[in-house]
Amino acid sequence: MFIAIITDCFDGNASARQQTRWASFFDTHPTLVGVDNYNEYEASAHLIDVLDASAGKKGIVFANVAPRHGKGKKWPNGTPFGYFYYEETLVIATIDGHTLSLVKKLGLTNTIKVWDIPTVIDQVIKGGVLHKKFRDHIVKSQFRSFEFVPRAARWLWEGIDLPTDNYAISQVADIPKVITFPDNFGNCPTSILPKEIDFAPGKNLKTKLGEFTCYERLKDVPNGQPALIIGSWGIRDQRFVALVVQGKSAQKEFGLKPGTPLF
Repeated sequence: MFIAIITDCFDGNASARQQTRWASFFDTHPTLVGVDNYNEYEASAHLIDVLDASAGKKGIVFANVAPRHGKGKKWPNGTPFGYFYYEETLVIATIDGHTLSLVKKLGLTNTIKVWDIPTVIDQVIKGGVLHKKFRDHIVKSQFRSFEFVPRAARWLWEGIDLPTDNYAISQVADIPKVITFPDNFGNCPTSILPKEIDFAPGKNLKTKLGEFTCYERLKDVPNGQPALIIGSWGIRDQRFVALVVQGKSAQKEFGLKPGTPLF
């Protein structure tokens, strides 16, 4: 099996603690992808790409990106966690904001099963799965992705029934037409599918950043020219449009960051 963690809590200490905790529960070393603070657009894109990489095999993907300040204050102790299965892959994620927006857009699930942490912990204590001395430590923790989620994932893996509420994917926010993240070359995938903008090779499209020609592949773009291409990012036959500059960094040329609107 595999485990992938997508999180905005990824300093050296937090990374080591999370990877060790997951490894101790599943006897496999997880992959950790760090995301800039609260960047749900980037998390949403990474989640899709990791699911594509896993090809629906048996494993766990955990996407934990959500603020506690601002809109995050509406929850008792941060946005709830929920889960669904993509084929054989268990997907656990924060449900508020845009972390699951591309899951919604691509139709990967209809429903998310959402946990209320105190309810879950009280049930596993009652069932003899967890000692009551751990209750307050887990329920009140500000590091729920460390104290609660790996345990809940392990319980699910063992077939233990956990109480949940159903949360329709339709309740997840729609994602706008934005840059999701820059890769290390400065190429910038977006949240946009080709059909949404009538993408066609050779066609010129007007965007908020200027007018760009469409090319099917990066290799087809002339040297030094900015362009729109169909990148490798996405899942199955659904691949996202990317803004690139051949031989240069589109990120630097246009000052792009996750969330920059393109249309």
